[in-house]
Amino acid sequence: MALSRKIKELTEEYEVSLFTGYSGYEEEEAEGKVKESETTETDGGRVHPLREKAGEWAGRQMTEGNGLLFIGACGIAVRAVAPHLTDKLHDVPVLVMDDGGRYVIPILSGHVGGANELAKALAGKLGAIPVITTATDGNGKFAVDLFAGQNALNIKNKPGIAKVSAKVLDRKTVTFAIEPGHLPEGEALPEGVAQVPYPPKEPVDVVIAREPERFSAALFLSPREYVIGMGCRKGKGPKEIADFIHITLQEAGISPGQIYALASIDQKREEPGLLAWSRKHRIPFLTYTAEELGQVPGAFAKSAFVKATVGVDNVCERAALLACGAGGELILHKRAGDGMTIAVAKRKWRVTFHEY
Repeated sequence: MALSRKIKELTEEYEVSLFTGYSGYEEEEAEGKVKESETTETDGGRVHPLREKAGEWAGRQMTEGNGLLFIGACGIAVRAVAPHLTDKLHDVPVLVMDDGGRYVIPILSGHVGGANELAKALAGKLGAIPVITTATDGNGKFAVDLFAGQNALNIKNKPGIAKVSAKVLDRKTVTFAIEPGHLPEGEALPEGVAQVPYPPKEPVDVVIAREPERFSAALFLSPREYVIGMGCRKGKGPKEIADFIHITLQEAGISPGQIYALASIDQKREEPGLLAWSRKHRIPFLTYTAEELGQVPGAFAKSAFVKATVGVDNVCERAALLACGAGGELILHKRAGDGMTIAVAKRKWRVTFHEY
């Protein structure tokens, strides 16, 4: 528990909740044996005692899209999460740390879920050793699923990851065909990666395009090129928000796999319904200050009530455009319904290999 509190203190960039399986914790807390300085600021300022089996708790957290860090034995973590596994594109990151804080071990969703990077970050803050076991990392090789995540690319066919990784580990050249205009001119490619002309005239290893399935390739990657901007009344239910987003995307012909980010004003950064949708779909939730939103150029649907309430005349359209970066454009203007507003913008996407 002392180690978990230290982790929370050192990781302000994450939303962290602490749980304990120690059966005597509530009794000690009630008797005043838990010092005030030993409690956390999360969810009412206390550690949460588990009132269910670890496996049931893990299943609920994974369904909600929360990453998990177990402090204790790997076996406990494995048994807790095993019944709830789906596949490498949808499993949440799961890590294990020994109670001495010496080792951080990502055991699930190392690349797509970001467990490897999280392990390295935690190890750096704690002075621990990250134990990375994925083959491409261990051999210092290009990892196509990590590359996809870093470039906000949707993986269309999971089996293709293993095929590409096998070629990398066999020291064979991996060929990429990339839709023109999305790879910076002069971009250096990592060792073992070669670009071929687009559209490809023959089978290639990886195609990156809006509709990659039109070609013959081992792995199809498509850009996440849309941003949802949203505002809502405080306390709006997760189901209401999810249904509103679902209907909007369905009418626009957009799938969740094409979404780059969900964006709103910083006053909504703790809004449960928005956080729940973001976690479930593993899509970043970005928030901005009223001042930042107010500086976004363009003509927007203005609301005097919204400006008086949050300090800017429009949240959803401005947030969608701001999250796009330079060159974004609104493709779906503000829609309102039952205390919620939504807009969708399209960003200019590109890919880069600069991490390798």
